[in-house]
Amino acid sequence: MGKSFDSISRGLNEAIAHAKGKKVAVKTYKPEMVDVSALRQGMGMTQEQFAARFGFSVATLRHWERGDRTPQGASLVLLNVIKRAPDVVTAALSS
Repeated sequence: MGKSFDSISRGLNEAIAHAKGKKVAVKTYKPEMVDVSALRQGMGMTQEQFAARFGFSVATLRHWERGDRTPQGASLVLLNVIKRAPDVVTAALSS
C-alpha cells in the first residue's frame, strides 16, 4: 500500500500545483480544431450518418458545422481521433 499511496499522493500534489499555475512536469495535450463539415464530407457521410456512427447528436453536429459552437473537451479529442483513424474509432464503438 505504501507505493500506491505515494504514487497517488504525488499525482494529487502535481495536479494541485498545475491547477495553481505552477510549472510542474505535467504533459498536457491541446487537441487541434477540426473542420467538422470537411471531415464528415470527406468521409462521404450525411450529418445523420456521421452523428449516428460516432455518437453525436445531429443538432450538436449542425451547430459545429454552422459555427454556432465549437467542439470542446472530449468531443474535440474524439473528432481528432476520427480524423486520423476513423476505422479504429468505429471498431472501438462496435461491440
